[in-house]
Amino acid sequence: MRIVAENKKAIFNYEIIERLEAGLVLLGSEVKSIREGRVSLKESFAEIKDGEAYLINCHISPYEAANRFNHDPLRPRKLLLHRQEIKRLTGKIKEKGLTLIPTKMYFNNKGKIKVEIALARGKRAYEKKEAIKTRDIERELRAEMKRWRR
Repeated sequence: MRIVAENKKAIFNYEIIERLEAGLVLLGSEVKSIREGRVSLKESFAEIKDGEAYLINCHISPYEAANRFNHDPLRPRKLLLHRQEIKRLTGKIKEKGLTLIPTKMYFNNKGKIKVEIALARGKRAYEKKEAIKTRDIERELRAEMKRWRR
């Protein structure tokens, strides 16, 4: 598995409840651009419309060698999920106020591009501050342990 893009802010801004792997419907120029690592998941999210899942606002830069056959960098891309998964996610999103966000884009062992989407709930400001405090404390503890080993 080779990770192409990660959404690190998603882990900080959201409480991850469940993770799913989904395929993507892409154009050839998009695949070549992703192979070069020219993709960003920062502002992206997943949405379910008419029984189909879409990845919205995922920026895949245009592939320079594709000339006039190039793609729109921000076009919605269809996610490939099973119908039962889509129904289950639709129910959870409507009922509990959760959202779908992409956390990683990667090549699986067979060379296919996959997106890890997560069912998540937004963190509040005080939860984010707590996360920063615990991260700082852990960093200090690791530094202290390193000093003691010498």
